[in-house]
Amino acid sequence: MRIRATVAAVTGALALSAFAAPAAHAAPATPYTMNVSFSNLKIASSIKVGTTSKVSTAYSYTLTHGTDVKATAADFFTDAYLYRGSFADPSATVEGDDFATCKVATSTTLTCTGTIDVYPSDGDLTAADAGKWSLAAEATAFNGQNLSKPDLSKVGFKDQGAMGTTSLLRYSKLTTDAAPEPVKKGKTITVTGTLTRASWDYNKYYGYGAQSVRLQFAKKGSTTWSTLKTVKTDANGKLKTTVTASVDGAFRYVYAGVSTTAAVTSGGDAVDVQ
Repeated sequence: MRIRATVAAVTGALALSAFAAPAAHAAPATPYTMNVSFSNLKIASSIKVGTTSKVSTAYSYTLTHGTDVKATAADFFTDAYLYRGSFADPSATVEGDDFATCKVATSTTLTCTGTIDVYPSDGDLTAADAGKWSLAAEATAFNGQNLSKPDLSKVGFKDQGAMGTTSLLRYSKLTTDAAPEPVKKGKTITVTGTLTRASWDYNKYYGYGAQSVRLQFAKKGSTTWSTLKTVKTDANGKLKTTVTASVDGAFRYVYAGVSTTAAVTSGGDAVDVQ
């Protein structure tokens, strides 16, 4: 994952001990638990990620702090991030390029906003990362210490997990082609299409097989779409079915998505019935 530089590293347990220089047999210095809490962490319910383009998703939360915390200081840092596994020992995290930006709401609260940033072409994700992630927030106060070599006993830190969930979804694409066009009333129309989804391992789109996709139709001049039937993709993500021509209108395929893959609706393909 793309990790920003690098309060997270400083406040990680292993990094903390690396900065300390304790006497023999003495415990390494660690930050004290800062009088800070987090609430109202909001982010999109899902984040769709393709194969190449950077994806940035906004979040917001409220940071509440004690009067002893200098939350507006230049060396006070806070942000939100995603994690998988246990909060105490996550198997993976996804964070932003930058820390959150905070504004003073009251004498003891800040409203903070930032982004989660994902770079699929840099290998930030693999197929195993698709699905649900948990949300957390953190804050670090260096209190005037040298950021590269602080006295950790004077650094405040607080983090808080289980603040909600979101899903990282593999972006999907869907096409529709209805033929022939024009067609005589009562004749057969063949509707084909292809469902593909992003591979985060190979940075390409591949056909997504064995998926149920709805075929819909809207009469010419109408914005109301009606489902005609459900069609399953073959092993290569291909769709093919037939209908009887009746009136002018457009066909489209609609995929509802699954826990790892985003929903998608194709563009409509119009057919002139004569």
